[in-house]
Amino acid sequence: MTQTALDGLLVLDLTTNLSGPFCAMQLGDLGADVIKIEAPGGDPMRASPPHHAGESAPFMLWNRNKRGIVLDLKTETDREVFLGLAAQADIVLENYRPGVLDRLGLGWATLQALNPRLILGSISGFGQTGPYAKRGGYDLIAQAMSGLMSVTGPAEGPPHRIPLAISDVGSGLYLAIGVLAALQARARSGVGQWVETSLFEATMSLGVYEAANFFATGKRPRRLGQAHPGSAPYQVFQTADGWMTIGASVQKFFVAFCALVGLPDLPKDPRFTRVADRVANNEALVALLTPPLRARPTAHWMAALEKLGIPAGPVLHHDEVFADPQTLARGMVAEVEHSRAGRRKTLGPALKLSGTPARIRRAAPALGEHDAEIRALARAQRRR
Repeated sequence: MTQTALDGLLVLDLTTNLSGPFCAMQLGDLGADVIKIEAPGGDPMRASPPHHAGESAPFMLWNRNKRGIVLDLKTETDREVFLGLAAQADIVLENYRPGVLDRLGLGWATLQALNPRLILGSISGFGQTGPYAKRGGYDLIAQAMSGLMSVTGPAEGPPHRIPLAISDVGSGLYLAIGVLAALQARARSGVGQWVETSLFEATMSLGVYEAANFFATGKRPRRLGQAHPGSAPYQVFQTADGWMTIGASVQKFFVAFCALVGLPDLPKDPRFTRVADRVANNEALVALLTPPLRARPTAHWMAALEKLGIPAGPVLHHDEVFADPQTLARGMVAEVEHSRAGRRKTLGPALKLSGTPARIRRAAPALGEHDAEIRALARAQRRR
């Protein structure tokens, strides 16, 4: 069987909900042996609907490629089990509030002394330092306080939450990058380090256009609805039978697009001559482009735009997304056998490595499913 990129790495996943488990899933997909450590009540995400055979579908999706054990870290016995595992682990992941790991007697100083090669990865709401460090954080709160909500939604509407859990998955991806960087640094120095990020910082850092505009002008970025701060036309348009996206901001694309929809003189209009002009007059531009686009179905426009090389795509619902030939060709729908819920579909790995491909090797664990074998692993370490 083809070797995976992180074969031989042991990861202890103390995290719950989405951000940390999503990070651990990335490492597991890349081949690490991930042990999910849950408190006696289990990860709260196990209660998230919908359920199959009593198992949470969301929990199962982002806790695949992990073994599972239940440990009560408030007890001396189970702390010793954890320390036995940490002594041989490469990475420990946690998303407690700052200070909780120290109160459990398992903070960075303890772990570093136990295993100098260990990398500790932490996600919190606002970071380990600063005036908000002790605050709890959720995706909702980070979207609000990072500036994201202030620029999302209709131009004249209220602040808008993105339904996709961007703060959770964004911080999880940042932490995955961080621990992989720490592994590379360890390969040179032989010493681990503490890597940390937060929902607040991860979400803020994704707002690159907004930060650039604010730093350049000192003005609050406007809520633009479907418009783009630096490109036009670049948004969702209605067709005769649905909706589609068109990115025709580049000058050659804009000229060809205007000719396609029967408005060949539009690029000569001083309101739309340059990209900056089109951005400034986007509302008028969209008003002119919409009637011809609404006259024909999406499939017609997709074929015509693709022929011209103009980037475009239909707005798909999830039943269409997961039946799309590109989705299937890229292996983004996979199957896995769960010990209780049976054979289930799941998302495939988004990363494609030619030599050490990511793989889905096991389903998410039932609560405490691998308790015996993991405790045996910890006991083996204590006997050394």
